[in-house]
Amino acid sequence: MKLYIKNMVCSRCKMVVKAEAEKLALHPTTVELGELDLDVEPDKATMETFGANLRKLGFEIIDNRKSRIIEQIKTAVINLIHHQQEHPNTNLSDYLAAKLNYEYGYLSSLFSEVEGSTIEKYAISQKIERVKELMMYDELTLSEIANQMGYSSVAYLSAQFKKQTGLTPSFYKSLKDKKRQNIEDL
Repeated sequence: MKLYIKNMVCSRCKMVVKAEAEKLALHPTTVELGELDLDVEPDKATMETFGANLRKLGFEIIDNRKSRIIEQIKTAVINLIHHQQEHPNTNLSDYLAAKLNYEYGYLSSLFSEVEGSTIEKYAISQKIERVKELMMYDELTLSEIANQMGYSSVAYLSAQFKKQTGLTPSFYKSLKDKKRQNIEDL
């Protein structure tokens, strides 16, 4: 049985969800970002307990089709931006259409309808948070960050960064108290 779970954004999330499933003897077979496969279909009471336990930890079982697709879109964008060293040589629309096996037009209109924003804006906000993270580590130059994140130039990255945050990357880097957002809050 496959369950779709909202707010699973990192490997630590996968470990927590798996541990919760194991506590209730749900026998998880695989755990991916946003998905949990179970060996058997649990009874209603066990599922309610599991759902309540997950909600306490900031997760949520998704039970309708539209919400599952939205969560799959978000998970794919997060994977692409935060968990891959090299970005594919394809645009976001082609990447999502291939990854989710839906026409991009459908995914885009569904996302906009449910989230009130576009997939592109969501992806940009994720990219800027990743750029902030890379700048905090202070291991890469802005040029290297722009290249790693798939920006055509430092100027384009800087312009997008300023539009999103109101700050230039260099000013942001100079701040002592750098404000970052949780991935799931974007």
